[in-house]
Amino acid sequence: MSYLQHFQLTEQPFRLTPDPDFIYWSKQHARAKAYMESTIWLADGFVVITGEIGSGKTTLLQSFLSELDDDVVYAVVSQTQLTDTQFLQAVLTEFGFKPFNKRKVELMDMLNMFLIEQYSSGKKVVLIVDEAQNLSRKVLEEIRMMSGIETRKEKVLRIILAGQPELRDTLNSPRLEQLVQRVRLRFHLSSLGRQETREYIEHRLAVAGRKTKGLFADNSFEIIQRYTGGVPRLINTLCDTALLCAFAEEKAVVDDTDIMSAVNELDWEQRKSATDIHEKLQEIQERHSTGAKVTRIEIRADGELVSKHEFPLGRVIIGRSPDNEIYIKSKFVSRHHAQLVSDENGCIVEDLNSTNGVFVGEKQVKKYRLRDGERISLGMHEILYHDLRSATLDKPVEDQLEDSGGQKPVVSEQSSSG
Repeated sequence: MSYLQHFQLTEQPFRLTPDPDFIYWSKQHARAKAYMESTIWLADGFVVITGEIGSGKTTLLQSFLSELDDDVVYAVVSQTQLTDTQFLQAVLTEFGFKPFNKRKVELMDMLNMFLIEQYSSGKKVVLIVDEAQNLSRKVLEEIRMMSGIETRKEKVLRIILAGQPELRDTLNSPRLEQLVQRVRLRFHLSSLGRQETREYIEHRLAVAGRKTKGLFADNSFEIIQRYTGGVPRLINTLCDTALLCAFAEEKAVVDDTDIMSAVNELDWEQRKSATDIHEKLQEIQERHSTGAKVTRIEIRADGELVSKHEFPLGRVIIGRSPDNEIYIKSKFVSRHHAQLVSDENGCIVEDLNSTNGVFVGEKQVKKYRLRDGERISLGMHEILYHDLRSATLDKPVEDQLEDSGGQKPVVSEQSSSG
């Protein structure tokens, strides 16, 4: 039985990737969205939304964008460590231009003409800047100038800045007083309260196909709140790990012991302050950063290389079900066969109660810390493990598995199918 079937789910409820379908409308999230929507019918000034890492800003923005009418043209800029000229180029690129090899004055002229044309056509134009805490003062000043573009009747560019709490500190600088005067609404997304945390978890389970409540026992919610501080991304990480712990024990209900098992596996300490929570969120963000690959696996069938994969710190599930990070299409592999957990000390392979077991060399293992170069057997497939931080690797891997549109890698049986 698969992980999803076991818990009566149709999809994973606690993915870290933003998904508007899963958004939980707490009072503050609803208010923040209302502020963003107000930019459509009030063209003067702009809106600033701030919140901790993992508070739901990006998901909120995606939900907002998905509901815009056809008369709204928008650009989203999320790469914000740019010069003022690069920022203008990024904005124009989002609007469909090819603005390279042009001077700054030419870029501003292109943007002005575009905005006036859209206004004349009855279109509303919205610029959304995510991760705005990274913007330099020069770029913020450029945004102030852009917000002043207007016709004789009204301003023609609506602007939403979204970022971490540092954005508030930056905007409070005396040097940006003119910019702050243009800000019409500011809102900070705070953490969820205890009751909201419970509602958030039950909401995501319901969206993921769970028909009844009670998958998480009453005694689990207080511990979840204590270790996550009510931050959605931390809640997702802890709940996902707790579900896997309960699944490994073949339990139908996640209780306080499963939460504590997950806490121990994640090596978390109780969150005592906003600073602690911020540090933990930074850690999770780094673990899921595409630039911090620490584990490489090579998958072989009948001695032939099928594929290579590289991963950052964190958990990777391997199995026959398409909802796994590594999808091996073989009848000898269970739906959720095993997991690889990369941490600061290397990588652990763990059997998730598979039918045919997990073998390292000739030895069947339940949970085992791998050494660089060791081979894992799953059914008819063999997995070679490499620690990218190991000095035994002469050079970084050059071969990168193609990822078309973010789809999960698929490993077929090749000649070993049966």
